[in-house]
Amino acid sequence: MNAAIIGAGSWGTALSIVLAPRFRHLSLWAHENVAFATEFPLPKNVAPTFSLAQALAGAEIVIGVMPSRFARGLYRQMKPLVGPGTSFISATKGIEQDTLLRMSQVIHQELDTDEIAVLSGPSFAREVAQMQPVAIVVSSESQTLADRLQQTLSGGSLRLYANYDPIGVEIGAALKNVMAIAAGICHGLGLGSNAVAALITRGLAEITRLAIAMGGQARTLAGLAGLGDLVLTCTGDLSRNRSVGIELARGRSLPEIVGSMKMIAEGVETTGAAVRLARKFQVDMPITEQMALIIEGRRKPQEAIRHSQRPRRNHPGDGRASLHRLQHQCGELAQPAASVRPLARRTKPKTAACEEVDRLIGVLEIADRLYSRRS
Repeated sequence: MNAAIIGAGSWGTALSIVLAPRFRHLSLWAHENVAFATEFPLPKNVAPTFSLAQALAGAEIVIGVMPSRFARGLYRQMKPLVGPGTSFISATKGIEQDTLLRMSQVIHQELDTDEIAVLSGPSFAREVAQMQPVAIVVSSESQTLADRLQQTLSGGSLRLYANYDPIGVEIGAALKNVMAIAAGICHGLGLGSNAVAALITRGLAEITRLAIAMGGQARTLAGLAGLGDLVLTCTGDLSRNRSVGIELARGRSLPEIVGSMKMIAEGVETTGAAVRLARKFQVDMPITEQMALIIEGRRKPQEAIRHSQRPRRNHPGDGRASLHRLQHQCGELAQPAASVRPLARRTKPKTAACEEVDRLIGVLEIADRLYSRRS
């Protein structure tokens, strides 16, 4: 079997090293203006190339590891170069800025395929390239695809777990970078371990609320792709996003910090997109909001910490987005989902739980109107 990795940064290079034994031939593509990483030697069956056509020739699996800002353009270029049975895996941890789409949605739009999975979990590239043990998640709406990729890619120092909630996996992957910047700020200000523990806990709550509102599952965020990746990125010295936060706390400007980095810290761009997603889905995300103000230069890190310690007043609409999602899912019970296996495609009556969701939605709408009048 042949495969291609598109993006030869630290993560793409590390994946090529750890996945090489799984394939007969593995291409590693880099943009012509990007130098290949040379710290770790590539296996003999890994072929670095600057030619996208050459990289994709004969590839049955394509793994995208490009920065999110370049994803759509690259997938668009791939369309005439890949075969109809190609499977695509997104290992990019970010959100498209203009559309607020997840990377799997971008792939679907550009390539018109359902053979899409996402790869995420606690994994520093350096340790992966050193063949240190690592456990991550491969997720797809297609259980068949996720299970097949788990079997294909697992081996050696890499252990994969199959997951069927790409929404939860992608939101966890993208937003943990935002929280990592915040964790870096806590470290840079010398706020201690208690503050970082609180940040991770409340940050996970924010990420979970948004993921659920978008259709993800809470249990996904309690696993490797959520809590696991969040803890690693918020506490590990190899975290680029955490490093950004440390430097912000020391008083350096964001342009200066980003300009001095060899690799992209996705959390910088993800922060603004996360705030817009929170507003779109009516989710309360106070840590993310403070991070956006810092990134935009409208608030100093010390001011954001003081602001975050103030008592917060819960708005009656804060939990409404999740209930609306449940209501939508209840309405779909009578319609077979496209990703559901054939044996499960049968009509189900509305349950008592769904009726309770409808009732709670009504109560929240009444409370919301009363709150608006008082305000």
